[in-house]
Amino acid sequence: MERLPNTLRRHLAAVRAVAVFTLVLGVLYPLLVTGVARVLLPHRAGGSIVRADGRDVGSALIGQSFTDRSARPVRGYFQSRPSAGGYDPAASGASNLGPQDVVDRLPDPHGTGEAARKGRVSLLTQVCARSKAIGEREGVSGARPYCTADGTGAVLKVFPAVGRATRVVSVNQACPAAPFVATYQGVRVECGRPGEDYSSGRTVPVRGNARAVVPPDAVTASGSGLDPHISVAYAELQAPRVARERGLDVRGVRTLIAEHTTGRALGFLGEPGVNVLELNLALDRER
Repeated sequence: MERLPNTLRRHLAAVRAVAVFTLVLGVLYPLLVTGVARVLLPHRAGGSIVRADGRDVGSALIGQSFTDRSARPVRGYFQSRPSAGGYDPAASGASNLGPQDVVDRLPDPHGTGEAARKGRVSLLTQVCARSKAIGEREGVSGARPYCTADGTGAVLKVFPAVGRATRVVSVNQACPAAPFVATYQGVRVECGRPGEDYSSGRTVPVRGNARAVVPPDAVTASGSGLDPHISVAYAELQAPRVARERGLDVRGVRTLIAEHTTGRALGFLGEPGVNVLELNLALDRER
């Protein structure tokens, strides 16, 4: 029998290797792992699905929003922390914005391109806006350091960048808004003008004297964007509103919070957390 050419034999060997590894690693190994998991961890192997009234309502491992069709928080439910991906498992991820992202790009209706017309909100202003909105929803102060009273980042651009200031702009407050401070180093502070380039100025975040009441996890998204937990402090902040909306005793709501609080991993890693989905389902059972 005539031997096959070396090139063809190498290709056939590669095809056989792909077929074998596909069968072993793509079919047999996943089936084995899944089978073992279903025996040892029957609840978790299927995605930790949570059921209520005979139907699947979510996963204990993936957070979700509790909002109405207009994306407004449903006041009778505990709210999850923000999510950069909208709690879409297929869009898991963070915003990739860091602590130095403090300057907005103000929307310019006369700008060139959609990005210029829409502008861009900095991470600082996102945090400030969320804190203000949560404060209004929960009936507490939404003020926090480096934030203005109107929910934007308290950031100045000082000109020139080096030396004595001759011009100061509150870059995140679009005209005709009144700047959060009237003067800086004796110079009158201006409001920000859409379309104007302030990049050459010195960036000066202003801390102010505010003390944050709204917890950090209430205004920042998790790295995955899918965190199913909130801090005990954020849950406690929401308890009076949820109790009031449902006509429940706030002490009973706080008891439910305690029952659905998980401790630190291995007893010392991280902080205790409250699973929002499971807590809200427990509330529904109280009716």
